[in-house]
Amino acid sequence: MNRIKPSTLAASIALLSTTLVGLPAQAADDPAKPNPVAEAVAKTMGKLRADEDMLAVLNAQAGLKPKPIEKLDVATARKQPTVTDGVNAVLKQQGKSTKPEDLVPGVTSMDATVDGAAGKLPATVYTPEGAGPFPVVVYFHGGGWVIADRKVYDGGARGIAKQANAVVVSVDYRQAPEAKFPAAWDDALASYKWTLANAAKLKGDAKKVALAGESAGGNLALATAIAARDAGVQQPAHVLAVYPVTQTSLNTESYLENAVAKPLNRPMVKWFVDKTTRSPADLKDKRLQLIDAKLEGMAPGVTIINARIDPLRSDGSKLEDALKKANVPVERRDYEGVTHEFFGTAAVVQKAKDAQAFAGQRLKNAFGG
Repeated sequence: MNRIKPSTLAASIALLSTTLVGLPAQAADDPAKPNPVAEAVAKTMGKLRADEDMLAVLNAQAGLKPKPIEKLDVATARKQPTVTDGVNAVLKQQGKSTKPEDLVPGVTSMDATVDGAAGKLPATVYTPEGAGPFPVVVYFHGGGWVIADRKVYDGGARGIAKQANAVVVSVDYRQAPEAKFPAAWDDALASYKWTLANAAKLKGDAKKVALAGESAGGNLALATAIAARDAGVQQPAHVLAVYPVTQTSLNTESYLENAVAKPLNRPMVKWFVDKTTRSPADLKDKRLQLIDAKLEGMAPGVTIINARIDPLRSDGSKLEDALKKANVPVERRDYEGVTHEFFGTAAVVQKAKDAQAFAGQRLKNAFGG
């Protein structure tokens, strides 16, 4: 099927999406079921705009019957099928292994703990083959600071370890609403400091430590670089931000265009933010409103990866502009035909393989390798 370019569809999609957001978000007879009209439009948009391999993952996840996150309590939301579950379903359909070590050979992993701001945090350490010492990447998973964990985001973290030939420390920071803003941000900085102090024990080079993250985790990576600068802590060698949250308005071009997109939509983001923040005042905090933060000197370079079918696409674009204005070297790539969460789907989605290779090369360049 030929995919229609967003440049052709953008105006009509934005109008239709914002109209649909005004409809009841669930069926009247069952609060757990999404509005059938909105669901139908979202599926049609996916068929028109998504690459076939990306669409296969979305369809596989949909086949697991996820409920609309924005209409659930937190405990139930955390049990919903993820894009990673969709990837595994596609792999099974293809008769392939779903074991992470088979999908990304040459990388081993072990569970560990790191020091957070208020106690120990679970983590996974990914190590490439060889004697080392390797560069190190501290990685933060996505999930809107509320759902998911490092295991859900194994594909992205493991892929970075492979492509960058680096040790990756993937951290489970505290989540909202149990630990509201700024708990996750405090944990992110603390885990970065812990990694600097313990890199050698992980076959890592403490002089070459970068930050990375996806979605909410991309925000944490960027905010941690700024916090490290302000605290006089060693500057990260690089920051890799994959479809990061960089501002708090829900009325950007991409939010309107992708208001009912899958797997992330506008109402879901509002749900995440409402669960994470303590009051509306937090929305003005520069750790969330990153585009208004002092960005000068935060890192020697930043890489931003965006997906075209994603409410957060404009966040990446706005951050790119802000970084350039602050004279921070930045390169951003916007991948056509894929959605939010695509980065960790490299086992079955070509654009994810491409994005991971690009990210790995950018990190290698930053590490001097």
